[in-house]
Amino acid sequence: MKHINFWMAVLLCAIILPEAQAQQTYWSRVEKRESTLGVSDVYQKFETPDFKLKLVRASQTVAALNPVKEPYFDFTPGDRLEIRDKDSLYHLGDINLRIKEANGEWKKYSTAYHRATVTPLSTTGNILAAADLANTLPSDIPVSVKRYYELDNDKLVIRFEITNKSGSPVEIGALGIPMVFNNILEGKSLVETHAQNVFFDPYIGKDAGYLEVKRLSGRGPALLVLPKENMAFENYRPLIDDPTPKSIVFEGFHEWMVYSKAYAENEWKGVEQWNEPTSLVLKPGESKNFSFKLVLSEGIKNIQETLVQEALPVAVGVPGYVLPQDVKGQLFLQYKNEVASIKVEPKGALEIKADGKTPSGSLKYVVQGKNWGRARVTITYVDGVQQTVNYKVIKPESEVIRDFGHFLTTEQWFDDPNDPFGRNPSPITYDYEKKEQVTKDGRAWISGLSDEGGAGSWLAAIMKQLVQPDRGEITKLQHFVDETLWGNIQYNEGPNKYGVKKSVFYYSPDSLPKGTYDEKVNYNTWAAWDHKHANDPGRSYNYPHVAAAYWVLYRLARYHQGLVDNHSWDWYLENAYQTSVAMVEKAPYYAQFGQMEGSVFLLILKDLQNEGLTKEATDLEERMKQRAEHWRALDYPFGSEMPWDSTGQEEVYMWSDYFGFDRKAFITLNAILAYMPTMPHWAYNGNARRYWDFLYGGKAGPTSRVERQIHHYGSSLNAIPVLNQFRKKPDDLYLLRVGYGGLLGGISNITQDGFGPAAFHSYPSTLKIDGISGDYGSGFYGYAVNTSSYLVKDEHLGWLAFGGNLTQKGDVVEMEITTASKSRVFIAPKNLWLTLDAGTVQKVTYNTATGEVLLTLGGITEHTPVAYLRIDGETTLPYKKVRGAYEIELGKKEIQIKL
Repeated sequence: MKHINFWMAVLLCAIILPEAQAQQTYWSRVEKRESTLGVSDVYQKFETPDFKLKLVRASQTVAALNPVKEPYFDFTPGDRLEIRDKDSLYHLGDINLRIKEANGEWKKYSTAYHRATVTPLSTTGNILAAADLANTLPSDIPVSVKRYYELDNDKLVIRFEITNKSGSPVEIGALGIPMVFNNILEGKSLVETHAQNVFFDPYIGKDAGYLEVKRLSGRGPALLVLPKENMAFENYRPLIDDPTPKSIVFEGFHEWMVYSKAYAENEWKGVEQWNEPTSLVLKPGESKNFSFKLVLSEGIKNIQETLVQEALPVAVGVPGYVLPQDVKGQLFLQYKNEVASIKVEPKGALEIKADGKTPSGSLKYVVQGKNWGRARVTITYVDGVQQTVNYKVIKPESEVIRDFGHFLTTEQWFDDPNDPFGRNPSPITYDYEKKEQVTKDGRAWISGLSDEGGAGSWLAAIMKQLVQPDRGEITKLQHFVDETLWGNIQYNEGPNKYGVKKSVFYYSPDSLPKGTYDEKVNYNTWAAWDHKHANDPGRSYNYPHVAAAYWVLYRLARYHQGLVDNHSWDWYLENAYQTSVAMVEKAPYYAQFGQMEGSVFLLILKDLQNEGLTKEATDLEERMKQRAEHWRALDYPFGSEMPWDSTGQEEVYMWSDYFGFDRKAFITLNAILAYMPTMPHWAYNGNARRYWDFLYGGKAGPTSRVERQIHHYGSSLNAIPVLNQFRKKPDDLYLLRVGYGGLLGGISNITQDGFGPAAFHSYPSTLKIDGISGDYGSGFYGYAVNTSSYLVKDEHLGWLAFGGNLTQKGDVVEMEITTASKSRVFIAPKNLWLTLDAGTVQKVTYNTATGEVLLTLGGITEHTPVAYLRIDGETTLPYKKVRGAYEIELGKKEIQIKL
């Protein structure tokens, strides 16, 4: 959801932070606190082969961490040090503990709560600085804690030595190290944030876990926080007690947790965690060290190489870690030691079989999902090192999409002829926890069928038809178009014709009958738009939803028979074109930014060109080029009304690529890779950063908060440019892994019965899907226009299939297609991109000796007697071309085409 200006960010802080009534500025709650960190004293400065390290002398916490080669860049929020020098504000070098003595209760301790000057310890050898932290910890703590900054093989290491100083055993049920890096974007321009700020992503993988810290630009070295000694990455806890104000410009800090049992027994009770919560018992006088090292990787794409160099276990999953049940996935493990055992939890959720080794020596396994839901694989190596890989098993893609469409057009189908807002009929927002439709909400758009949070359901229902058309569902959706979309959501006459309203639901109690509004709903906020504001056509972000709906129905009417009968194909294409134009004309301010789903305008343009509608195509192309020229002139052209956003990149990249603005496309892609990682965890693999839309598109209540979202719509939207770039550079497997992670992440949260939620909650106190459908439709758009299969050969891993099952006999490699649409295939060795406007690809075979490709098309169906095949590559077929596609008459049986 993207409809607030910066002043609203301040308002947002006032809504979500305690004691907000007294807030005068963004930092006022922090400013009034007493300075306790000791920043007015002298700093300690050290230089390692990789870093310039600056410590606050009094606390010996990190004041700055600069790469030696780029000394003006700081990975930490050192620019905020003088305002964040108060009690309870975390810094790198702090530690949090929960400890229980015999028959006692958990007590919490932190070096950040009450600052005091720590006691320096003498340093020798590779130790740069050291301190006893007793002064900054409560006196009743039963352990002593000493902290060391030291070098190990020239790598900077931070080590904590914990000793039981009591006369009886103590149990450490929580041990967390705050990971404080500079992700505070407040008050900065896009240029400044991309130059000065970082985002960081966790691989919560026990002894193989790590944190990757990357600049917003995606350029320069990436910082890796790696475990060294007893530093298993068990959990990742949000530091919600840090008073640094969280908002759309700051998602908060987290801590790396080695032990988490104390939280699992209290705040997180009953919630299934990523890893089994554990604790440590220290005997009287016993000591244990916990250390991590800070390592620079040459770049984001070099992270895996750096992990191998640093002797960490590395796992690579194909097609990723969201695993449809009909897909035979692959898991590759690379480590210096052999595997001792592999455990799957829940038992039987996955079937894992050894499959030898790759030519480069990686262990190879075949992985198949058996039971729907989350599954954890624990790999124990012979040296005792443990690595966990988290999977999400889903139904076969065709079943997921079928169930999704059914749910949207039954459970979410709203049809009240007496509705005062004219929302009937339509798929409408749904509360999965209450099992009811959301017809009234304090945020007008949620129940108002527009904006992302309200249009999400009907957009998803229509986009589903692009992937898997269903005549019964389409019949319902045609009524939606004629009775609800055209003439209500979208103006169909007058000066605002083709304009799109912000919401058809509004709050005007004086003009509507008593009982129209629920007394339990709070309408006393800016979000409860009145009739005038709801009717405003000036929000550009609403237009792509409508344009996409028309475009899909055009495609169904044009390339199939008998699916669409309320309007002709040209009516739908005309409306798609006119809606695209109306966005620029009626919402010019926000139209200067990249839009979520903005790639649909390029799809519309290509179809206008294919249809020979030169006048309309030229007009649309010129309008879009003006926008792209504007972006070309900016350093980082993918802002929005937000200070920073993660959805404009999709459209900016696609138009920059189309118009040949290669440098701008490259800059945009790098920025995407900075917030969209690949790692062995279904929740974070391909997960584009998004952390504010539980407020605007999620369920109201306790989980409406600033929180890192798991596979919100940014994952699948940003997969569009990433996979597009892979098809340009088919030797770059990193792009395919990231893009496919986002693509399948886009459907990973759909439930067994077909409900599509806004996103999955990452907080360990929750770890479940959000309660309402909200703005999920934008994410499903990304999946629908981008679902595809890839046949590739990697020099280290061999032949791989993404979106299919692979078999190899001699020189012939075959990929059976498993996607729901079966309409797009890329054969990397031939740089061949095959797409179908109608029809299905059942399998492709590639002869490595002759280079011949054999395409097997599915047989005729009731609504699809003809296949329309487009080939992006140097291939000619003996079929008639229609609108740029080969027209291939289908038979009762499969047919094969040689390429």
